[in-house]
Amino acid sequence: MPPHVAIVTDSTAYLGDDALSAHGITVVPLTVVIGDEAFEEGTEISAPAVAHALQRRHPVTTSRPSPAEFAAAYGAAAASGADAIVSLHLSADFSGTYDAASVAAKDAPVPVRVVDTGMVAMALGFTVLAAAETAASGGTVDEVVAAAEKRAADTSAFFYVDTLDYLRRGGRIGAAQALFGSALAVKPLLRLADGRIELLEKVRTASKAISRLEEIVAEQAGARRVDLAVHHLAAADRAAALAERLRERVPGLDGLVVSEVGAVIGAHAGPGLLGVVVSPH
Repeated sequence: MPPHVAIVTDSTAYLGDDALSAHGITVVPLTVVIGDEAFEEGTEISAPAVAHALQRRHPVTTSRPSPAEFAAAYGAAAASGADAIVSLHLSADFSGTYDAASVAAKDAPVPVRVVDTGMVAMALGFTVLAAAETAASGGTVDEVVAAAEKRAADTSAFFYVDTLDYLRRGGRIGAAQALFGSALAVKPLLRLADGRIELLEKVRTASKAISRLEEIVAEQAGARRVDLAVHHLAAADRAAALAERLRERVPGLDGLVVSEVGAVIGAHAGPGLLGVVVSPH
């Protein structure tokens, strides 16, 4: 009988409660700090609260979980019967979460494989689900990791932000690029590549940028079977309208998630974020 492989991830995967419960996925939360108050993502603070704080120019930072928090999660999974654990996390270029998980894995009561997916938001979420489905079908640790790595490698994420300033403040994109974009008063389109945020195109207006985002997603999806996720922060109407247009333009669409990003990603991207994850099967 193959070993029972438990799946652990972090709160930036933004999976819904139903998906987490259905697959028995454990989530270790990151922390958002507003001023001198710390809040756990997913339970103690909402993305709208972060958007409000950013709009009022309150200092907003984020921090990784501690190794002790991961140790507790791994211990609980082992106590529940897991023979091994696959722990899947957001890009190590964005956060020290992967490092904290790796420290805890060394002393875990069962073997733990920690994976830097290079992803974030539902790009991470779809990767986690692929791993969970393989584990549920009796896959070994190697098979679970391989399923996750394949899904991550095939997944793309594109996004629009009203300004690069929040990403610059958080160190998630180079200051020179941020200043260049602001000087030209452009609306930037970005992508996730090799675990980093890259400037993809500069467009003159918000409406043109969002239309271009739609074009890029349709081209990336092609005729393949894909899952899509449309994320936003304080831009629900824009997200809903984009999702409806993508329903019409993506012939191989299987699943479509429309959701506001969580507090951690919101803190770095800022209000007005509109992103799309394209994840082929």
